[in-house]
Amino acid sequence: MGSVFDSVVKINDAVNGFAWGTFGLILLLGTGIICTVITRFFQVTHIRHWWKKTFGSMYGEARIINDSGALSQLRTFCMALCATIGTGNIAGVSTAICVGGPGAVLWMWVAAFFGMMVKYAENALGLFYRRRNAEGAWSGGPMYYLQDGLGSLKHCKVLGRILGILFCIFTILASFGIGNMGQINKITINVGETFFSEVQGSGVFLGAPVADWMIGIVLMIVAAVIILGGFRRLAAVSEKLIPFMSIIYIIGCLVLIIMHITNLPAAFASIFKFALGPAAIRGGAVGTAIQLAFNTIKNGCKRGVFSNEAGLGSSVMVHSNSCAREPVRQGMWGIAEVFLDTFVICTMTALVVLSSGAIDLNTGLVREGVNDATLVAKAFGASLGAPGEWFVVIAITLFAFTTVMGWSYYGAKVTEYLFGVTWAKVYRLIFIALIVLGAVMESNLAWDISDTFNGLMMIPNLIGLIAQIPLLIKLTRNYINRRIKGKEIEPMLSYDPDIQRDAARAVAKGMD
Repeated sequence: MGSVFDSVVKINDAVNGFAWGTFGLILLLGTGIICTVITRFFQVTHIRHWWKKTFGSMYGEARIINDSGALSQLRTFCMALCATIGTGNIAGVSTAICVGGPGAVLWMWVAAFFGMMVKYAENALGLFYRRRNAEGAWSGGPMYYLQDGLGSLKHCKVLGRILGILFCIFTILASFGIGNMGQINKITINVGETFFSEVQGSGVFLGAPVADWMIGIVLMIVAAVIILGGFRRLAAVSEKLIPFMSIIYIIGCLVLIIMHITNLPAAFASIFKFALGPAAIRGGAVGTAIQLAFNTIKNGCKRGVFSNEAGLGSSVMVHSNSCAREPVRQGMWGIAEVFLDTFVICTMTALVVLSSGAIDLNTGLVREGVNDATLVAKAFGASLGAPGEWFVVIAITLFAFTTVMGWSYYGAKVTEYLFGVTWAKVYRLIFIALIVLGAVMESNLAWDISDTFNGLMMIPNLIGLIAQIPLLIKLTRNYINRRIKGKEIEPMLSYDPDIQRDAARAVAKGMD
């Protein structure tokens, strides 16, 4: 059994190294750079426009629902953020800093800057290739633009279909791991140690503490009430929970940053100073310095992707439910999603960590007795006492639980693509049942394997994006010419003639 286990570990490490290693990161950053260049740096050159159409419309047109089978743009945004804003915004950032040094934050920003346009491209293609399912709701995602986009190219029909199926398989497997059991396990550990430490060893059932079973059962019941209520209930909960938890966390971080305001200049300086690795080792062998620099870049980029999911293609399945008819209009919500997740929330976490004193800003190295798992909690605890640690535990619980809700939807949509609407309902039941297992599991291998499948989702999705670069150029230019420059030209709204016709009529009436 031991040799089999070791073999699984070795195979997983090899595949993980491929998906999240040099090849995967070059593919991701390369796609982001291409999407940025072909749209002429849309995230910068049209910042006023996309900000007005996203954050600026949250209390206006973004709340309007003008399609009975769709959600408002605000609800799709909040629902997508459910899975995007997760433990990566807290634990992921601290891990990047502990492993890659303060400089990893700079590469997290770089990845997010280009990731904005990756999310833009994903959402635009998702809306362009979406269609109605058997229940009248919209269905979209990478599997559709792989099948109908990449598949429409010469000699690529079979390839597009195969990559679409692979994407779905990887998504289902990742949803059970990182999207469910891994998140629930993190919630259980943090809640158990913080609030139930005195009763953790008081009873054991089937090899796990009774307290863990109880936490798992409670989480399963709450999740079942939300998930089995359908995507509209999930969206309604998201619309209320996401703004609340994001604002509260940002305020909490601002309190700590203000308390350590004198350390802020040094914290920012360390981010740029150590962008190529800790100076304490930079003076060593050239090979060591290069490896350190690569690790800093890799960890910053990887944790950035882990946090905002740009390149995975996951949140496209939610954004495709939007009542927006304009692909580019929905693409701009992808830009806003990455901005809020990484440039706001992850940056807040990074500044809390770097200004807390847990990192030696002279060497860029972690101080003795500090580790990535407890770094943020200790930073809050050191300044605010026990309430500070409770705050972080509650934040992690909310962030992780919303991730579970978001991934339940992703898994259901790809199951629907593979087997139909009925099997998507079966998937939801299995997903809910696994929540209890996540609360009592101990092995890290399940987390590592699901992390690999998470990375494997990225490869077919990015291939689909690159294959559709000519279409992305046309969609972007068409929108800019019509919406920004005011030219009278035919809109590009859907690959399907019937959907194109209906959407064009709605746009002409101002229902976009």
